[in-house]
Amino acid sequence: MIAVLTLRSRLLLVLAALLLTLAPTAPALAAPLGKSPAPTVGGVDATPAATSAGAEVVAVTQVADRQVDLSVRSAALGGRTVKVRLLTPDGWNPSDRRQHWPTLWLLHGCCGDYTSWTSLTDVAQLDSLRKVLVVMPEAGWNGWYSDWWNYGQGGDPAWETFHTVELRRLLERDWAAGSDRVVAGLSMGGQGALLYAARHPGMFKATAAYSGSAHPLLNDESVNRILGYFAGQGDDPLRVWGDPVAQRGIWAAHDPFYLADRLRSIPVYLSCGDGTTGPLDPPGNTSALEADFNRQNHALAAELDSVGAKHVTTHFYGPGTHGWAYWERELHASLPMLLGALRVDG
Repeated sequence: MIAVLTLRSRLLLVLAALLLTLAPTAPALAAPLGKSPAPTVGGVDATPAATSAGAEVVAVTQVADRQVDLSVRSAALGGRTVKVRLLTPDGWNPSDRRQHWPTLWLLHGCCGDYTSWTSLTDVAQLDSLRKVLVVMPEAGWNGWYSDWWNYGQGGDPAWETFHTVELRRLLERDWAAGSDRVVAGLSMGGQGALLYAARHPGMFKATAAYSGSAHPLLNDESVNRILGYFAGQGDDPLRVWGDPVAQRGIWAAHDPFYLADRLRSIPVYLSCGDGTTGPLDPPGNTSALEADFNRQNHALAAELDSVGAKHVTTHFYGPGTHGWAYWERELHASLPMLLGALRVDG
């Protein structure tokens, strides 16, 4: 009797297994719009320790024709939600997983935000940008495109990780961004454009900096000026890169001059005025900041030449201050180089 029950049990188990294999499998539920599961490599979680929870889009807002704002909650920013503005190409459809667009990252400067480029320039009207996805991310009033040192503790804010890891992966997975990228920016964003291209080899095919902070360790004036910006809005200036003497290695790792060798294989565009009154300035307007950045950019250009960089374009146009009229003009001037690196006919 025991043997009969055992055989019957086995037959029932086999029948149950057969029925399970023949039953239709329920389709997996689609993730909510913008939901970003942790990336994996070979089935293993590949999210950096600083961003274990990744980033996710929590809201989408159409703000104008071809302009979409994403509200992104970021682990690298301590779980805060920040905005990213997209200027979308003709025919952009993020639901079409077959189409991925070449991408231009446009970085804002200190005291600006993710809306600066569209509100203060004609970038949204440029026909040459109707074939690329333009990404304009929030970077903090004075975030400096860096993962802040925070006295050796790291953590929030980690702007570099947010942009180059979290946001990049999110855009390429869910918002039709391709793997061909170029990056440009002004002032603080000019430094960011140079840093991201140098610190992440292969991520960007070209970089452009307009009046960028290109060599903050040039001299005491340059160091003190950037420390003053680090201290903006009541921040502790040593949180960003530490003390310029005691943590000089961290400073050098965020100084494009000392990373010049990593830029020699890609097209680089540098432009800056000399701080005196220029043709796009009100009468008598001058800028000590632009004069400082002009010296920094000349130093970087010389260093690029010394390391054998063959694809450097400089436009050191003399009279001109630290203002949007010049940066709009320089964006126009550099677009053929940037789009050429993307193999996009502008």
